[in-house]
Amino acid sequence: MLIDIQDLTRGYLMGEQEVWALNGVTLSVAKGDFVAIMGASGSGKSTLLNILGCLDVPTAGSYSLDSIPVAGMSRAALANVRNQKIGFVFQSFNLLSRTSARENVELPMLYKRDALMGKTLHERAEHLLQQVGLGERMMHTPAQLSGGQQQRVAIARALMNNPPLLLADEPTGNLDSHASEDIMNFFRELNAQGQTIVMVTHEDDVAAFAKRKIVMRDGKIVN
Repeated sequence: MLIDIQDLTRGYLMGEQEVWALNGVTLSVAKGDFVAIMGASGSGKSTLLNILGCLDVPTAGSYSLDSIPVAGMSRAALANVRNQKIGFVFQSFNLLSRTSARENVELPMLYKRDALMGKTLHERAEHLLQQVGLGERMMHTPAQLSGGQQQRVAIARALMNNPPLLLADEPTGNLDSHASEDIMNFFRELNAQGQTIVMVTHEDDVAAFAKRKIVMRDGKIVN
């Protein structure tokens, strides 16, 4: 099991009132699964994704990622797990505007302990850009690429460290319908190759590409 969450809670203080963004979430995701998390604004899906991505820590409960108990780790240890185990794809692409597609893809490797260097680093990034269909655009900056192409660069960057888990937060939110379908077809291809994907979306047609759909409401999984 790649993800194993048991009775997870996450509370926040808003003034003097405690608000529970997650309220007893239990979830398992096997290696090779493709899961879509859905729910209205405030349902807890973004909080859950942040904890899955080791960007936030739970108030209580357990979370194991690839057999590593991460729920009680320090911020520094969580940062190392993020770099080694997780690739992120965001709605807003989050590319560096003045650097080439290849340089953007190479970024995660620069923070890895056993980082590739020089020619090997470039070859890995170029291979990934070819995989996402941008072999001819690797020296272009984000401004020279369409939204769909920028998201493909972001996907290649997320795969740079060969992470067991790919997390996608509304990955088609800034794309038109044609580019959205292209991106989701590529996610489906990645999953068919064995990549585990957990994706937050509010669109039913996007969620339909996943193998499994989870619906959240009031900090709980309801379906």
